[in-house]
Amino acid sequence: MHETTPTVHLIARPSLNLEGMRAYLADVGGEAWLERRLEASGGAPNAGEMLVEFGGRACYRSWEPGLNPNVTRVRTDRNEYFANILRSAHGSVLEHANYSFALRNVSRVFTHELVRHRAGSAFSQESLRYVRLTEIGFRVPPALEPVRDQVISIVEQLEDFQVSAAKELGIDEEGIPFHVKKEVTSALRRLAPIGLSTDIVWTANARTLRHVIEMRTAEGAEEELRTVFDSVARIMQAEAPGLFQDFAQQDDGSWVPEHRKV
Repeated sequence: MHETTPTVHLIARPSLNLEGMRAYLADVGGEAWLERRLEASGGAPNAGEMLVEFGGRACYRSWEPGLNPNVTRVRTDRNEYFANILRSAHGSVLEHANYSFALRNVSRVFTHELVRHRAGSAFSQESLRYVRLTEIGFRVPPALEPVRDQVISIVEQLEDFQVSAAKELGIDEEGIPFHVKKEVTSALRRLAPIGLSTDIVWTANARTLRHVIEMRTAEGAEEELRTVFDSVARIMQAEAPGLFQDFAQQDDGSWVPEHRKV
């Protein structure tokens, strides 16, 4: 057994096709908005925030005053534009921006809870039908520190069983077909601890991220989830500050937005 610590890796963020945006705006009359955003960003706009703003302005044709007779004034400050979206709970436009994370050395306890947030998410998890457990990674939760030695002993016994059972069942002998190896590997995972370390790739849109960060850093949330989503919250405040500008960390470690149900 080897002890592990969960880590969070942002592996993908939105990208823009500026020529497509420019062609659309040339047709509806909002080219000046795009040029202002490009100039302000030195030609490298924040793609996630730009995509959200594009979606929001498309709803009202609010690129410039006069394009929609009902709109005589538009917010030109990007941060204030996002603040208004959050205040008015216009959360659907946040669903355009998707971010992908590789979550390393999280437990299956963690992933069982994470996949409940399936709306606005995609998941690709290490499969223990195919990946054989020759070595078990495990993190001793703080609540079990007083019985750490017993915990490690139990996990090591389960790890030894994984190796010895595979050997006794002969699945590494020459000529054993893959479907037999898969069947035995799948059966052996039933004798593995649910707290073993695993990896999962998770993609979520910004609206879902806001919800999950709030839910899973709350004081009553499971401690491993609180640890991981504290990291996610910090990443997203740096990655898309306009979309997470109303989040603040409380003394108890929870991340709470000013505007809920966005």
